[in-house]
Amino acid sequence: MPVFCCPAVLTEDVFDGILPFIMTKHQSSILKHVLNVAFATLLSRVLGLFRVIFESMTLGGSTLASAWQLAFMIPNMFRRLLGEGALGSALIPVLIHTEEKEGIRKMREDLTVVFAVLGGILALIVVVCSLGAVFLAPLMQKEYWRIALQILPLLMPYAFLICFSGVIGAVLNSRKVFFLPALMAVLLNILLIAGLAAGFLANTGKLPELDWLKNGKGLLDLLSLLVLVSGVIQLVLSLLLLKKHGVFPILRKAVFRDWSVLRELWKLVLPGLIGGAALQISFLADRILASWIGPQAVPALVYTDRLIDLPIGLLAIGIGSVLMTNMARSAARGDNDEVCRDLTFGLRLIWFCCIPMAMFLVVFPEPVLRLLLFRGNFTESDLQEAVQATFFLGMGLPFFCSLKVILPVFYAWKQVNKVLKVSILCIIANIVMNLILMWPLKQGGIALATVLSSVLNNILLLILLARAGLDLPVRSLCWSFVRALLAAVCAGAAGGVLLVSVFSWYGSRQVEWLWVLPLLAAVFGMVYLAVHRLSGGRETAEFFLLLRQRNGRKE
Repeated sequence: MPVFCCPAVLTEDVFDGILPFIMTKHQSSILKHVLNVAFATLLSRVLGLFRVIFESMTLGGSTLASAWQLAFMIPNMFRRLLGEGALGSALIPVLIHTEEKEGIRKMREDLTVVFAVLGGILALIVVVCSLGAVFLAPLMQKEYWRIALQILPLLMPYAFLICFSGVIGAVLNSRKVFFLPALMAVLLNILLIAGLAAGFLANTGKLPELDWLKNGKGLLDLLSLLVLVSGVIQLVLSLLLLKKHGVFPILRKAVFRDWSVLRELWKLVLPGLIGGAALQISFLADRILASWIGPQAVPALVYTDRLIDLPIGLLAIGIGSVLMTNMARSAARGDNDEVCRDLTFGLRLIWFCCIPMAMFLVVFPEPVLRLLLFRGNFTESDLQEAVQATFFLGMGLPFFCSLKVILPVFYAWKQVNKVLKVSILCIIANIVMNLILMWPLKQGGIALATVLSSVLNNILLLILLARAGLDLPVRSLCWSFVRALLAAVCAGAAGGVLLVSVFSWYGSRQVEWLWVLPLLAAVFGMVYLAVHRLSGGRETAEFFLLLRQRNGRKE
């Protein structure tokens, strides 16, 4: 039955006339889980934003920042591949299917086998990468590459810790536990902010007892140790959550007699791992090509990535995680209509939230970066390099986020081979476009190539879903996209008028961005919501209905 949520002064009939929208209980449940994940992720991402601010202030936007970001890129690459990528996505439907068919004990036994094999693979990766860095470091000509390889052996164990935590998070998601796993990333940001703040104070002479941090290598060693500490704590907490929710692996030798779960996972994970590996190779290629442009290019792309990660982590990963569990259960029942409704609902939410964010970054990249990054060791030259990357990469935000919603359908259907083929094609296109666009546009060309390949990825996956028989309401989805885009354009125009007025009053270099940017964002947001609602958009009504329902239940 539909769920109607209305103010006390309105009857359901009157409210239905004002807001011509019906949200089912299932959609309401999805949105509640998404909001819970978003709330947990919000704290982490806000702290991540402060971490970006402290990184730019302490490490600057050149050699030291490049060294840290290139080194940290390696364990993060394995985290995306084995912790948050194909393995975690494929594990959810397998575990749900095993639990429904054979019971929770069998699921825990299968989990023991998976964890044992994963631990061996991760240990081997850590050893190989660490030894490789030790041998390659003396051969590097560029200083930032040499420093990066020197600290990599200290960082690599983090890959082991965080990959396990990521996979455990997927297991907990299968139990509909979303909030606490999403909250754990807070710890890394807190520790890194503390380390960066100590480094900044040491550089300014306010902490003479920490003079050893003035040496850039010493500061990077401290940051690496803090990363390891956060990984250990996060893994311990994840294991405790497994125990609490009754899905801790059964540690007995007898469970290793049955390896059938590995065969099933191998069929599902291998294509995803190949595609994920190709994606990470593409990501690595982006950074290597950027390092050829100059020492400022890598930090410019990384800082922009971190800004883009805020809405991706807050919205897309939350929506995708919740939909993955719901779609897996619907697919196990053979209810493709429910899968279609979930995907449609997720895409509309993504476009409603992410298109205005993308427009804001494209129209106002310099005010955003000037407020967030322009201080300490981050120079005017570093700022302009980052502005160029933000302008182009901001365009792709809706498409980066929508992929997080589309991909769970293929994992729920266990059709990852199709994802593999599309991923490899788009990655090849990305690398080719990188090589073409990086020369005239520098790091902006690399960012633009990433956006174009993501658009291509979205289009091809949606075509495959349509061919597979998923009857998406194409016209309705297109109107949702266009409506959000037109409302965002109107909001951008209103924000532009406001900014011109501020510049004419204060002058472009005397603007106090600490109060001007929030005012600009408020005007932008109000115009967007007003135009979107007046044009017939129903997403604002969905959030209002949900909030009224939650308040009613509390009362």
